[in-house]
Amino acid sequence: MRRHILISALVAASAMASSASADTRFLAFDARDRTTQALTRGVTLEVERGLFGAVAVRNLFSSTSRGSARFTPGGPDAVRRALPAGASESGVYSIVQEGDGRGLARALCPGADETWVVVGRVKAGRPMTMQAVGRWSDGQYRHCVELNYDYRGEWATQQGASPARDAPVAYGPG
Repeated sequence: MRRHILISALVAASAMASSASADTRFLAFDARDRTTQALTRGVTLEVERGLFGAVAVRNLFSSTSRGSARFTPGGPDAVRRALPAGASESGVYSIVQEGDGRGLARALCPGADETWVVVGRVKAGRPMTMQAVGRWSDGQYRHCVELNYDYRGEWATQQGASPARDAPVAYGPG
């Protein structure tokens, strides 16, 4: 019984430390190629860096117009299996089908019932690749498009601000 209480206390303390140490950043990227430019232009990703440096993507904001999409982590294994040979991206996120998310999903995978993005390593100062995968009404998962971005900079925001709600203070080096 004592051991169970000790383990529960350690888990709770660890969870509190993880949430307290999460670091939210807004990283901006410019389209690297014509396909990416046609579909998304520039994007800003709201990322949360955890205790051990793991990065999770929370939201995508259009850098050129008002629009955003929320992501939820995870997806079926079939999403990764639909990626083209040689793709190294591994972070699977479902595009939430509310608001602008529905439009983004339709733009990336026209005709799909559900859409996911599979994101490569997101890090300040580095280019990023994102793959879009959709599931159609016949149950098949298909690769839709590869999006390639060059790092532009990091939004310097006031506490609690985001590109969707507030104007940025400045672009700066990552």
